[in-house]
Amino acid sequence: MVNSNTIAGDAAGRSASIPKYSTGIARIVNSAIYRHTLGAAVESPIGRVILLAGVPLIWLVMLHIGPIYQMLKISLLSHYPAQPGVESHFTFDNYAIFFRESLYFTPLIKSFIFATAATAATLVVVYPVAYYVAKIVKPEGRSKALLLLLVPFWAGELIRTFSVIMLLANRGAVNVLLREIGLIDRPIPMLYTSFSLGFGLVYLICLYMLLPLYSAIEKIPGQYLDAAADLGAGPFTRFRRIILPLSKDGIVSGCSLVFLTCIGVFATPMLLGGPNTVMFPETISGFFHGASDKWPVGAAFALIMLVTALIAAGIFMRLVGGKKGSAI
Repeated sequence: MVNSNTIAGDAAGRSASIPKYSTGIARIVNSAIYRHTLGAAVESPIGRVILLAGVPLIWLVMLHIGPIYQMLKISLLSHYPAQPGVESHFTFDNYAIFFRESLYFTPLIKSFIFATAATAATLVVVYPVAYYVAKIVKPEGRSKALLLLLVPFWAGELIRTFSVIMLLANRGAVNVLLREIGLIDRPIPMLYTSFSLGFGLVYLICLYMLLPLYSAIEKIPGQYLDAAADLGAGPFTRFRRIILPLSKDGIVSGCSLVFLTCIGVFATPMLLGGPNTVMFPETISGFFHGASDKWPVGAAFALIMLVTALIAAGIFMRLVGGKKGSAI
């Protein structure tokens, strides 16, 4: 005969091992629907992998691969949107237009030149800032310093672009300051030039360079710099032999993000650029708006820009980040 105390003890042990939930959660977990659906998936190793990877895969397919696939599909059609009485068929003529008419090469090449120049300028401007925050500022104050640097980026892209316009206008802050201190007599025309576009791009995208650089520089052990200084290495030597090689991953990541962002920026060139600074995204937008209404051609040009930008970024990452830097 089984002792009743033993049975009670086993029941108490089992109840202690069961997680305690609130009343609402307990009803859901103990329901038959949960046990046969989500609960069964959680208990299975394969089910847990599917659940963990499901949300990122759905996000990737629906918001990234899906739109690109739709753009590719439209680029291979002769007519889109569908028109009454006009039959659409697959064709490669939309891509041939870019290679057949040389006038489209100039905006694409200009976009690559501006993106490369803006990336280099952003690296030069942001690297000292990232180093100062990561190594000069005390550890307890780094979060506050980063927060102060991130505050301007809480505003939208258009608001920050208009702030650049107010800064560089003929009656903007820069010209007013220069006139007040007596350096100029008349305003310097800075808007709607290559300078205003470059300045605006660097200001708008510097965040994408700051965070990777800060993360890479902060991980560099301070003992390396102290040991190099004890061995007689000067500041430039320490930067060239230790800091720069060990921060290469941050440089590659930041430059890639900035370049890919610059190559596809649309609003800033329209607001800050002039007639001589027409970028390739503006050319693409012309096929989707106005009297042309040639969506397949615009989709083909967009994919050409995407592929060439990815190839350029891949070559850069291979050349610069192919070999890990070493502090020697």
